[in-house]
Amino acid sequence: MAKEFTDGNFQTDVLASDKLTVIDFWAEWCGPCRAIGPVIEELSKEYDGKVNVGKLNVDHNPEVSMNYGITSIPAILFIKGGQVVDKLVGAQPKGNFVKKIEAHI
Repeated sequence: MAKEFTDGNFQTDVLASDKLTVIDFWAEWCGPCRAIGPVIEELSKEYDGKVNVGKLNVDHNPEVSMNYGITSIPAILFIKGGQVVDKLVGAQPKGNFVKKIEAHI
């Protein structure tokens, strides 16, 4: 299951992690966000133990969203070594996520 990232656990679970972390910035009212939800869940299972895959609700966690300048959702950040190494914006096919993940693990 995809991890739930928050303002409170972002530092330890994302920035301090030695693994690539894929974060889906989403909100309950966002249709495209709901559309890619199952893809995020699939990726979390397929890359379990290799890549951290999770979601961050922008309505409940404004601090992280503001820090990364998230203005459109869904926005997916790929973070490794505490730095953003890649980004996708908008609903995307699963293959696009896989290409980005494979390029950075």
